[in-house]
Amino acid sequence: MKRNDFLRLSGAGVGSLLVPSGVISFISAGCNKNNGMGNMGGGVNVSEGEFLQALPLTATAGPITSLTVQATVAALKGNQSYNLFGYQANSILGPTLRVSKGDQVSINVTNSLNESTNIHWHGLHIPAAMDGHPGNLITKGSSFNYNFSVQQRAALNWYHPHPHMATARQVYKGLAGLFIVNDSEEAALNLPGGQYEIPLVIQDKRLADTGLSYNPTMMEVMSGYMGESILVNGKASPFHEIKSQTYRLRILNGSNARIYNLAFSNNRSFTIICNDGGLLINPVSVNSILIAPGERLDILFDFSASNTGDEIFLLSKLFSGAGNAQGKQEFKILKFKITQKVNSPFTIPPTLSSIIAYTAAQAARTRNFDISNPGMNMQNGMHRINNKVYDENRIDETVSANAVEIWQFDNSQGDEPHPMHIHGISFQVLERIGGRNTLAASERGWKDTVLVMPGETVKVLVPFENNTGRFVFHCHNLEHEDDGMMLQYQLS
Repeated sequence: MKRNDFLRLSGAGVGSLLVPSGVISFISAGCNKNNGMGNMGGGVNVSEGEFLQALPLTATAGPITSLTVQATVAALKGNQSYNLFGYQANSILGPTLRVSKGDQVSINVTNSLNESTNIHWHGLHIPAAMDGHPGNLITKGSSFNYNFSVQQRAALNWYHPHPHMATARQVYKGLAGLFIVNDSEEAALNLPGGQYEIPLVIQDKRLADTGLSYNPTMMEVMSGYMGESILVNGKASPFHEIKSQTYRLRILNGSNARIYNLAFSNNRSFTIICNDGGLLINPVSVNSILIAPGERLDILFDFSASNTGDEIFLLSKLFSGAGNAQGKQEFKILKFKITQKVNSPFTIPPTLSSIIAYTAAQAARTRNFDISNPGMNMQNGMHRINNKVYDENRIDETVSANAVEIWQFDNSQGDEPHPMHIHGISFQVLERIGGRNTLAASERGWKDTVLVMPGETVKVLVPFENNTGRFVFHCHNLEHEDDGMMLQYQLS
C-alpha cells in the first residue's frame, strides 16, 4: 500500500471506508500520542533506560519437554509486574530448547488461554502437520503433542504462535522462545560456549501499559506495532558482566515490526558466523548489520581490547531506505560491563562450513510475488501478495517435491519494508535489484527470512525437499501478516 494513498483516502474519515472485519478493532484505538501515532505513521521513538537490570539467561530444556500457554505476570522493568502471556509461569519468554541433529523431539503443549493458539517452529524443516499452520490450532483447554525428528544443520531457530489474525497480539504479549540445534560440524569449530555463548532475544514493548495491551491503530497496521522500550531476554535496558575476551552472541529479532541496525558503541567491527540457516561458508567482518523481524544472527565480538570497568553498548544505528517508521533514531540496546581483564585469545576459523551454492540455471521455474501493495483496497485488506489476502481454503501455489525454483519478491513500487518468510524450507538469496542493490553480509548461506526494502526486488533460490503438505509464506512484520499478507503453497 502506498503511504500517500492511505493518508489521502483516510482523510475522508475511517467511517467512510469499507473495512475488513479483521481490522475493525484497530480503528477504535484511534490515532493519539499514547499509542505512538502522533507523528502519523512515523514510528515510535525508543526511550533508553538506565541499564540497571542484569540480563537474564532463559531456562533451557531438551527435546522432550512440555509447555503451558498461559496468562501470567513477570517483571520486565524494575520491580513492575506486567500481565502477559507465557509458555511458562512468571516469564515473558519460553525456555530455550536445545537439541542435536538427529534428536526426536516431543513437546506437549497445553493451552490454558481463553483463546486458540498453536506453535510454529520457525526455521525447522518438519512435517506440515507439526509446522504450526494457521489452520492447525490448539483450542482453549486442549493439548497437542508436537512430535518430529530434527534432521538439519546447527542453527539458531525459534518458536512462536501462528493463529491467523492473532499472531501479532500473542507474540507481542510474550509468546516466543529460542530453539537451538547443534551438530558435529559446528562443534568441531570450538566456538565460544558456556558462559561465553549468549542468546539474545531483542523485542520492543510499550511498558507504560502494565497489561501489554495490543491495540494498533490503522496507521500501525500499516507501519507495524512498535514500542518505546527495548527488551533483551525479557528485561528492559539490561546489562551483562563479561570478561575481556571473545563472546558468541546469538541474536533473534523477536519484535513485531522493528528493524535494528546492530553495531557497537566503541565502533569496533564484529564477525558474522551464522545467519538464519546456520554457519556461513566463511566469517564476515562488518561494523553494522540490519536484522529484521524473524531473522537471526550469530556474531563474534572480541572484547580483549577492553579494560576492567569499561562499558560497551550494543546499539541500533540510523539507517535509511525503510520508509518513514524505521531507522530514524540511534539507541542503545544492551550494556556490557567488563569486570575482569583476562588473556584468552580466540582465533576465528577462516572456513566455517561447506555449502552447496545453487545457481539460477538449476531452477525449473520462477514465481513472481508482488509485495508492493500499490494503491488502496480496504475491502480486500491493506497488505497483500499478488493482490491476494490470506484464505485458508485456497491453495495459492502448487510446488512439486524436490523442485528447485526461484521465488522473486517484488517491492519495487512499495514504500514499506517486508521481511518475507517461507515455512518448511531454507533458501539462498540470489540477487537484490534496486534499493541497496546488493546482498547483505548476512544473506550468504541458508536463509528462511529475507528483508525486502521499498524499491527492491529480491530473488531467492528455493530447493524444495520431499516434505509434502500445506505450508504458508508471509511477511514477518506481524501486523502485515495478520492483515492478510500471507499465502499458502502445497508441496506435493
